[in-house]
Amino acid sequence: MNAQEGQIAPTVLLPGDPLRAQHIAQTFFDNPVQHNSVRGMLGFTGTYRGKPVSVQGTGMGMPSAGIYVHELIHSYGAKTLVRVGTCGSYQKDVHVRDIVLGQAACTDSNLNFTRFQGLSYAPIADFSLLMAAYQRAQARGFAAHVGNIMSSDIFYQDDPQSFQMWADHGVLAVEMEAAALYTQAAKAGVRALTVLTVSDHLVTHEVTTAEERQTTFNQMIEVALEAALGLD
Repeated sequence: MNAQEGQIAPTVLLPGDPLRAQHIAQTFFDNPVQHNSVRGMLGFTGTYRGKPVSVQGTGMGMPSAGIYVHELIHSYGAKTLVRVGTCGSYQKDVHVRDIVLGQAACTDSNLNFTRFQGLSYAPIADFSLLMAAYQRAQARGFAAHVGNIMSSDIFYQDDPQSFQMWADHGVLAVEMEAAALYTQAAKAGVRALTVLTVSDHLVTHEVTTAEERQTTFNQMIEVALEAALGLD
């Protein structure tokens, strides 16, 4: 990133899509200033209800997201990182446009197997952030689910029914970044959470458009901002 020292706030939202980062800054921030444009991965800093906050696109997948998470923590001093993205539902009662709060993240990636020398590590969210996000979603009347999610390295699976194994074990939905975020945050001693909106459904096959995913999933942004910044 090409941000200067002091340009990024201690609290950072992390959408995968850089255009969603721009949408968040323009829609929710007061006086947003762009702090990054390297590789088109847009980042902005502003205030929300008087508190400083940043948003930084991370790209798709754990290798890409992991680079930005590492730099935000170790080069820019980020203390609270909240992924805001989309997911595919594994469960009939987790509907399109519902919010999913990732309590923990399974993964089919080799990143953590490499990191932990073949042993299994359970990446989990910060409990205080998780609780705050759930309480805010409930207070606003948003449909929100808390539970295990799946961070996959594979977007297009060869076997369209491969998700069923995870669904049978109660996993709520699939995305592509949370396990890396939670692992790096744990090692650095900072707070992390993943707040998702269901954009498509692997059981019912309902889908949303790319434009909807980029610009209209605002409920999760409100929940993420209020929880991360300690707002009521």
